[in-house]
Amino acid sequence: MKYISKAPFRIGIAGGGTDVSPYSDEFGGAVLNASIDLHATVVIIPREDDKVIINAINNGVKHEFKAIEELEDFPDLKLQIGVYNRIVKDFVKKPLPCEIITTMDVPTGSGLGTSSTLVVACIGAFVEWLGLPLGEYDIAQLAVQIEREDLQMAGGKQDQYAATFGGMNFMEFFEENRVVVNPLRIKSQVLRDLEFHLLLFYTETQRESSSIIDVQRSNFEKKGSDAIKASHQLKEQAFKMKEAILKGNLSKIEEPLQVSWENKKKLASGISNDAINTIYDTAINAGATGGKISGAGGGGFMIFYCPFNSRFDVIKALDKIGVKWQRYRFQNNGLESWTSQQ
Repeated sequence: MKYISKAPFRIGIAGGGTDVSPYSDEFGGAVLNASIDLHATVVIIPREDDKVIINAINNGVKHEFKAIEELEDFPDLKLQIGVYNRIVKDFVKKPLPCEIITTMDVPTGSGLGTSSTLVVACIGAFVEWLGLPLGEYDIAQLAVQIEREDLQMAGGKQDQYAATFGGMNFMEFFEENRVVVNPLRIKSQVLRDLEFHLLLFYTETQRESSSIIDVQRSNFEKKGSDAIKASHQLKEQAFKMKEAILKGNLSKIEEPLQVSWENKKKLASGISNDAINTIYDTAINAGATGGKISGAGGGGFMIFYCPFNSRFDVIKALDKIGVKWQRYRFQNNGLESWTSQQ
């Protein structure tokens, strides 16, 4: 018997950064994101001995632990260990001998919410195995607690909710970790049109988002700082982007993308760099009318809006400088878990 779970990665379309405390606590945040058909997958196989084996396929890291109530830290396995420790602590109160196998369709640190999505998928597999009474909001909030409190990883809250709920959502963030997920009813024709014109590219670089978020949080704590003013603008653009997509006026997302990118760079140093600026300029010169980093910044994936038939020129221009186009489709399914008899 094995228990399988998968959760989708997301594209951050607008408002990213306003879900980070203390900004969201004081001013309220707003984010528009959409899940895509790239996933984190987790398989849990119960064991009859006294071992916990964690096998992170992407990292090429596999380690065997003695099955105890709190596993010790181990390099490159902190997310899996964090989930195991919290599940044991909060729900079963005893060791859980098992093998945990994790894999992801994209590299860690690529800006599509990889860490949080992996945590959500891990929780989902444990929920399936143990029959835990957790709903979508419970799972997402537990993932936030594991990352932000247990593991002390800096970051926002949108990724955990995007991975759990799936679909295109307008999320609002308030004080005391209160989150409201508003699913958007987008016509299929509009979604397909957005997929065609909103292109995803991998910069071939990975980064540790928590270090950028730490700087961003520090900037938020300075009253009247450029980071706060920029965040106000990012939140405003999220509302504009939501309205444009709901009405199917995709040409109206060009300006919010441009404004969002200029203000995103003001949140913290390290969000952009010479390589990212070169990629951005190359895409714009080839016909894109707006673009941004997906995620905290510093590397990973970028998105560009390419009107008319400029998508072909943009793909060709970026390919020449080693930036690869990533095919994707939007998907409505969030976290999925099931039991396999095989």
